[in-house]
Amino acid sequence: MEHRALSRLAAPAVAALLALTTACTGGTVHGRPGASGLRDPYFPKAGNGGYQVEHYELDLDYDPGDGLLHGTAVITARAEQGLSSFNLDLSGLKVEGVTVQGAGARYNRTGNELTVRPAEDLEKGEVFVTEVDYSGRPKALTDADGAKEGWITTEDGAVGVGEPVGSMTWFPGNHHPSDKATYDITITVPKGYEAVSNGELRARTTQADGRTAFAWHSPEPMASYLATAVVGKYRVATGRTPSGVALYDAVAPGEAAASAGDLARLPEMVEWGAGRFGPYPFSTAGAIVLPAGTLAYALETQTRPVFSGAPGSEDLVLHELAHQWFGNSVSPKSWKDMWLNEGFATYAEWLWAEDHGGVTAQKRFEAFLAGDTEVDEGADSDWDAFPPAAPPGPEHISGNPVYFRGAMVLHRIRQEVGDEKFFALVRGWAAEHRHGNASTADFTAYAERQTGHDLKKVWDVWLYGKDSPR
Repeated sequence: MEHRALSRLAAPAVAALLALTTACTGGTVHGRPGASGLRDPYFPKAGNGGYQVEHYELDLDYDPGDGLLHGTAVITARAEQGLSSFNLDLSGLKVEGVTVQGAGARYNRTGNELTVRPAEDLEKGEVFVTEVDYSGRPKALTDADGAKEGWITTEDGAVGVGEPVGSMTWFPGNHHPSDKATYDITITVPKGYEAVSNGELRARTTQADGRTAFAWHSPEPMASYLATAVVGKYRVATGRTPSGVALYDAVAPGEAAASAGDLARLPEMVEWGAGRFGPYPFSTAGAIVLPAGTLAYALETQTRPVFSGAPGSEDLVLHELAHQWFGNSVSPKSWKDMWLNEGFATYAEWLWAEDHGGVTAQKRFEAFLAGDTEVDEGADSDWDAFPPAAPPGPEHISGNPVYFRGAMVLHRIRQEVGDEKFFALVRGWAAEHRHGNASTADFTAYAERQTGHDLKKVWDVWLYGKDSPR
């Protein structure tokens, strides 16, 4: 996500909706209920216990004219325990039916929890398929800072964004970054509209009634907060980077002229990132530029970041691209590990400038210590207000220290170990946890092991220290 003054907060509780159950009878109970949350330090009800999702197949039908979404979610998961019931996160929307392993399942709704009771208990290790039919007018979640996430309407369509929990407004799932899965997302829209999502566009099919179905495939694992669905009258451009990565940009017509310059450097940025961080982790790249004012932020949705209006700077494009390595491929184990996303992406901005004749990372580091806003306007912010690895609450997980002091942690490592070991560390980290999840503890252990240096003072002062580091 781009850095901004507004902080991301947990979505407020959505009014409880109850769904009457379908008639099913089960046998003797051998399993136990899966947990209704993963006890994340900041969002304890996010995600669910007892299973891991392997694949989502989402079939969405959306009409911007009336705002109605009709969806079918086919979720393939593996039981990590014997399950008599399990939960899916879903905000709003009417559930019209649920099956598990092809048999009707009982279900009920409490707040954002959809509890499913299969006709027969699931065994530990069993791969099972759940199908949920649902519909309604999805709504955005308004965070306490006034920012919106979830399903947000635009002047001629809509966009689904999900950091931290907004994806549950448009599809049921296990909505925590620790549960990554592959995706197939098909979006059917009226004639004349484009529908854009993550990954590769496998098919664009005209239906008998004139509507168009866009089938998108994401073969690499993705955290649900990085999934997106965008509907509108966009201008689409395709191409390839010099190394062959497919590019797909979708730009709101009113933003095309102002976006052209920044997006033109995207192929170069992909190649540069591959040199600095290791091979680009996905088969596609690109950007989605929404009408200005749709969101209060940009978001690193996987393979195709979302910008609210023209990016306005190549730094922002580079920042969201860097997340494809740090945050998307290597995803956080919990929301407390956000600095591993934002600190790395911010430092990538510093490196890009350094490698292209701009301010060096060392001068930028010194500017923050001195409060020199001529070098970096963020230097007089509250970048030292709290340790980046221990934000005081969920409202702070995208605060200034997570971005700026997080980047400074990385520069302090570079100062301690030298460029050769530091850049080997960065590339090794991206390779070691490619398409996986990692925590701050994983990173500190890896950094010391990879460089052979005792970095305890860096961790104590810069990463975890409560006082302003100097």
